[in-house]
Amino acid sequence: MSIILALLIFSLIVIFHELGHFLLAKRGGIRVNEFSLGMGPTLLSRQIGETRYCLKLLPFGGSCMMEGEDGEYESSEYGGEISPQPGIAAGEAFRAPGEPPSYSFAAKSVWTRISVVAAGPIFNFILAFFLSLFIIGSIGYDAPILVDVMEGYAAEEAGMQPGDRIVRMNDTNIHVYREISLYVQMHQGETTTVTYERDGEQHTAVLEPKQNEEGTWLLGFLGSGVRTKGNVFQTISYSAYEVKYWISTTIKSLGMLIGGQVGADDISGPVGIVNAIGETYETSRQDGAFYVWLNMLNISILLSANLGVMNLLPLPALDGGRLVFLFLEVVRRGKKVAPEKEGMVHFVGLMLLMALMVFVMFNDFRNIL
Repeated sequence: MSIILALLIFSLIVIFHELGHFLLAKRGGIRVNEFSLGMGPTLLSRQIGETRYCLKLLPFGGSCMMEGEDGEYESSEYGGEISPQPGIAAGEAFRAPGEPPSYSFAAKSVWTRISVVAAGPIFNFILAFFLSLFIIGSIGYDAPILVDVMEGYAAEEAGMQPGDRIVRMNDTNIHVYREISLYVQMHQGETTTVTYERDGEQHTAVLEPKQNEEGTWLLGFLGSGVRTKGNVFQTISYSAYEVKYWISTTIKSLGMLIGGQVGADDISGPVGIVNAIGETYETSRQDGAFYVWLNMLNISILLSANLGVMNLLPLPALDGGRLVFLFLEVVRRGKKVAPEKEGMVHFVGLMLLMALMVFVMFNDFRNIL
């Protein structure tokens, strides 16, 4: 069951990501040659109009292959006489050698190409938002309200009480209780200025953290985990905060990885995710199908937001790496980086990315076994 659930979740997230590229490409007049789910050999395919839709063997990843996206074109359509295509004007039948077709990715304005590339990660955030609507609408949000304060810690010493609502910690606005936990975790040992509400009035307290017996720095907050259901507008706004929380968590986790605060053993790939989905399913199914559904939605939100952030990293072979070259073109006032140079950078990046995936999968198996 864990494998089936993982495939459904991965498929949903990948399809939505590639759908972003696909819809913006179509809107920009770019021909999409292939839209596929999965990688490797093709299992099923069907040609509809100018696009071939494919299901491939390996259930990870997907693609939206646009004409001229990688600097290559179908041989009969790049320079000289070309085969007629749907929606192509008669004047397109002849073209100077080396000139890309008007319906190709390379022929479009730089801002059109930026919108197409950025659409994939943005659609992941949109998917996470809509999935959040189901959760927040069903069980509400975790309000940042204290149910108690720990004896002997800074919160108690500053006079904070159960029922206080945290609204800011230093320069970070707080909307859900998990943001409090995340902030304390990411700022271990730091003095924190906390702004909170009580009876409609705002108060400020400067808190000095103390270590517990395990060596963890604490401010002395205790949350409830009780969720609050709001009206339609609150449901929408807190769904956005939910996505913001996961985006922030992903970015800060990457920062901890780069800073050496998180080790390689803490990184999970597809195998580790499948294992986590299975464990979550086994735990939540005892509470009924509704809680299985909610937990799977929560994992989907996490993974979708994570994929969006990761794809925006300015690394070769990722959407973020492609955006770097496009913004360079903007800065250089339309002067493109040579396609062969860009292609080589992305190829090297892809090889490094594949090596990283092999390492992560090996790490997954080692942690499981």
